[in-house]
Amino acid sequence: MSDVPPVVLATLLTRILREAFEGPPGPWTYFTDISAAAGVFGTIGVLSAGEASRPAGPAQTTIAGHVNHLCSSLALTTRAIRGGPAERDRSTSWTVTAVDDAKWIELRARLRREYGALLVTLETHSKWDEDTLGDAIGAIAHTAYHLGAIRQRLAVQGG
Repeated sequence: MSDVPPVVLATLLTRILREAFEGPPGPWTYFTDISAAAGVFGTIGVLSAGEASRPAGPAQTTIAGHVNHLCSSLALTTRAIRGGPAERDRSTSWTVTAVDDAKWIELRARLRREYGALLVTLETHSKWDEDTLGDAIGAIAHTAYHLGAIRQRLAVQGG
């Protein structure tokens, strides 16, 4: 890790995080589909509150629940990379299941804020160690997992 300049790490991590949320950067991709709407924001941006609140999958979770969970997870990761407590109890992040139109708008806005905060944190972080790099990579992997889970729920819904 000492051979990789911090700016290179930050650039790669932010590129991949951007793809997870905003979709691929061009005609190529690190891991999402080529579609511009392949990221989290493109996937959830067209959904109604009713669609986001429909239970699906083995645990009957909702897309709104996954989005709320991502919000909490991003906030925890941002705090940890900034040197705050590395709390990992995410049990309260699954308290949202159904949303109305106003709550769905608010939840998507919160996700954008938490994503933006983590993006700035990664872009400006200058001292990478095993913990902070692990937190950043974990956030990307965690987002990719939930992006897949959200897309599976949409497939079950016929979307």
